[in-house]
Amino acid sequence: MINFMDLFITPAYAQSAGGGGGTATIMSLLPFIGIFLVFYFIVIMPQQKKAKQVREKMKALRRGDKIVTAGGIVGKIVRNQEDSDQMEVEIASNVRVMVVRSTVTTILESKAQTENIQSKIKNQGKKEAKENKAVTLDKAHETVKAE
Repeated sequence: MINFMDLFITPAYAQSAGGGGGTATIMSLLPFIGIFLVFYFIVIMPQQKKAKQVREKMKALRRGDKIVTAGGIVGKIVRNQEDSDQMEVEIASNVRVMVVRSTVTTILESKAQTENIQSKIKNQGKKEAKENKAVTLDKAHETVKAE
């Protein structure tokens, strides 16, 4: 006669006790640790860097910057308070709305970026002028020594 319980429940066989349980456990966790590290360096780290850049851009918003909000509204910042989460944006002539800072998705034109670029250009010009001056002074010293 067929025992119906054997069809649903398989018999369990005892396993022999392994001697190196500690190293086997660590070795079985290594693939998971490796996958997590790869995931962290490929996905999480770049995302954190990008979020940091976005936060810095939002802090650098100034009056006169052209922005796009999450709702698709394009406007120019008229009033911006550093400590407040809101700013006043002009979307048409004499039409101003209050916008929450976190809804800004894109910065079209930034006064802060143009000022940074201009200051970098000025600094480079000053460095080049100093280098040219130093070169001319060196040449003058050489000509004096030669005489």
